[in-house]
Amino acid sequence: MSKNVILAKDIMKKTITAARKETLGRSLAEKLLTGNYSGMPVVNSNNQVIGIITEFDLIKAMDEGKALEQVTAEDIMTKKPICAEEDTPIEKIIHVMTKENIIRIPIVKDMVPVGVISRSDILRCVYGVLKPEFVRISTEHGEMEVVTEFRQPQYKSEESISSE
Repeated sequence: MSKNVILAKDIMKKTITAARKETLGRSLAEKLLTGNYSGMPVVNSNNQVIGIITEFDLIKAMDEGKALEQVTAEDIMTKKPICAEEDTPIEKIIHVMTKENIIRIPIVKDMVPVGVISRSDILRCVYGVLKPEFVRISTEHGEMEVVTEFRQPQYKSEESISSE
């Protein structure tokens, strides 16, 4: 029996905004104040993710007496960002988000951002898209196995993933 597996690439936002490492704190604040972002990846000259900058990082810099006109994203970003690959199962992303208490995870290919998943993306997916129509119950292998079937299968099964 195949089980639907939702991967990061299935629900990630494919258009993202990233800050260059030399972006000034004031510009970061202006971008974050648009209301479209509460944080974003920071990239180097090769567009590889090297950090994450959030509203909290800016507030922390101000609390430390740093002028946003003089600090760069690289100076105040959270280093060693937590990222995921496109083929990461959503269950793993949920686990990382809850364990690390983070709002968004950049999705990368060779550390270059190709998307982003936020907590609201996951909730939207679970609440809005995944409306089960049927439940398939099998005791064929001696144990009860329950598999939810979706109205419009949009996700690859484990079988099709392993055959690629």
